[in-house]
Amino acid sequence: MTIHHHPLRDADKAAMQTMRAMIALQPPLPLSPQGRAIFDEIIAHTPHAEGIQYEAASVGSVPGWWCRPPGALAQGAMLYLHGGGYVIGSAQAYRAYVGQVARRAGLQAFVADYALAPERPYPAATTEAMAAYRGLVTQGHRHIVLAGDSAGGGLALSLLASLRDEADLPQPVGAVVFSPWTDLALTGTSMESRASADPLLSRQALQDAATLYLGEHSRCLPLVSPLYGELGGLPPVLIHVGEDEVLLDDSLRYAARLQAAGGSVAAHVWAGMPHVFSANSGVLQAAEEALESIHGFVAGVMPWLPA
Repeated sequence: MTIHHHPLRDADKAAMQTMRAMIALQPPLPLSPQGRAIFDEIIAHTPHAEGIQYEAASVGSVPGWWCRPPGALAQGAMLYLHGGGYVIGSAQAYRAYVGQVARRAGLQAFVADYALAPERPYPAATTEAMAAYRGLVTQGHRHIVLAGDSAGGGLALSLLASLRDEADLPQPVGAVVFSPWTDLALTGTSMESRASADPLLSRQALQDAATLYLGEHSRCLPLVSPLYGELGGLPPVLIHVGEDEVLLDDSLRYAARLQAAGGSVAAHVWAGMPHVFSANSGVLQAAEEALESIHGFVAGVMPWLPA
């Protein structure tokens, strides 16, 4: 397994101190329907990438938004699954962030408004993620990158494994995930070792979200916790995760298991960074560097992509 450790940039030290101070003054964000409006407002603060065109649409009967950067190749597309613990988050709020990802990838990206719990619990999210992928294929896309953050990152990795067994569909060429939630059983040691460092997430908040999403279903089902799935035969995966988050081990253990199964994976661990720090484009140098790495990864799985 290739793990790239990135030191805390001098330019980011003051920004992170300010960010942590601001977060400390606010009540914890609930991973429940009551937190939806607040979370959408926060994630929508990501600056818009230049030239991105947004279009509300449905793909495979799943609503969402297209984020189309100028000059995006018609040969490829990205399916982006947003974060929010399967309970909060929306495609509309995520447009600016996904636009940043799409511009770096050089691909048009569809961010799906997949089903949220508790109104529509498991397996609705997994069903709609698959439906959106099928919809992209029906529209003529044959070279698709899966992407996502947090719960959406875990959902993307679960979909990656599910698609391996779908003989009637072209396989994704790769996956790009940020701070993926791969273990809803919450067994990683970083749940405790990074608890005091993580300004955003806690074991209790994640446990509450998992309960709303899964009810009495097992937390170790591969469709909800890709860490426990069969990982052989998967395409390349790029992972970015902050060192200061309780989900650190969700990334590192998944990467280790994928490599052991013969897969290609690059995991980037960023010192001093919190959960899904890449959403802070324009504020954190680490966010810019993490986003910029997407182009090289996509170029590696889509060799015709312009340099």
